Amino acid sequence: MSTLTKPSQPTLADFYQTNRGGGLFSESVSQWIGAALASGAHRLGLRPTALSITNLVLGLITSVTVVTLAEPVAAGRVPAWLVGLVALGGWQAAYALDCADGQLARVTGQGSPAGARVDVLCDVAAQVALVAALSATAVAQSPSTPAWLIAAFAGTWMVNLVTSVMQSGPNATSMVTSTSLPVRLVKLIRDYGAVIFVAALVLLFAPGLASWLVVAFTVINGGFLLASIAFAARAALR
Repeated sequence: MSTLTKPSQPTLADFYQTNRGGGLFSESVSQWIGAALASGAHRLGLRPTALSITNLVLGLITSVTVVTLAEPVAAGRVPAWLVGLVALGGWQAAYALDCADGQLARVTGQGSPAGARVDVLCDVAAQVALVAALSATAVAQSPSTPAWLIAAFAGTWMVNLVTSVMQSGPNATSMVTSTSLPVRLVKLIRDYGAVIFVAALVLLFAPGLASWLVVAFTVINGGFLLASIAFAARAALR
């Protein structure tokens, strides 16, 4: 008489192995947290879209809090460390959920075109709110920050998201294919997990440098956009 064996539950490693990278920081921290969240969501019977929406809600709450308290922090009525801790925890948790929804979808076979669209749209909305939070902090700390800089910062920030979507298909290519540690360390400037970690640290310890943070991100993302155009054009003209 045969006995039926209960199917084994996917392990934490099973979820992590399906991650889509994102950089050294993301792979070492965010994707592992995402795997733990995906595993927990699977045990609770949650669908990937539930994680995508939770990512959006948490990201919006965090960014709105930073925007709301930008002026009080600049005026010294609210301690910067409090807002910095909110930003550090909230943005990292939201990004971990963003990592988790894809892992959950791939391991459980619940992926769908509609779910992928929800994921991308939630990412866009969350990042718009994050850009608004950093911009509000920069202007509150340095009222002379020019409007064109904020506009350039907002526009070039989305280069990360656009290029990641463009490179997710079967024809994905990379300008620098090396996976050596020095190269991966340099690529941290393009690692979303590392970027929001640094942004939160600035809010935590030195909010007065927020305008310089905006300048740095604008230069980095703008430079990457120009390099991406040149790389793609060279390939197209061959």
